[in-house]
Amino acid sequence: MKINFIPILIGLMLSPIAAAMAFLITYEEYSHHYTDKKKSLKVAFEAAIFTLIIFGILSLLISLFI
Repeated sequence: MKINFIPILIGLMLSPIAAAMAFLITYEEYSHHYTDKKKSLKVAFEAAIFTLIIFGILSLLISLFI
């Protein structure tokens, strides 16, 4: 099985951007609902890590199928 490295490189470049955007959006929304900022930061950080992992896995799977 041959792996195409272009989707992996694109995924590695764009996954941190997607994670940062997920962090910012989640933090902004949860800061309106929680009075404790630590809870908002924790939830936003979890969303960012989850987004980074999912986009990394998706770019790896796409590279296997292309």
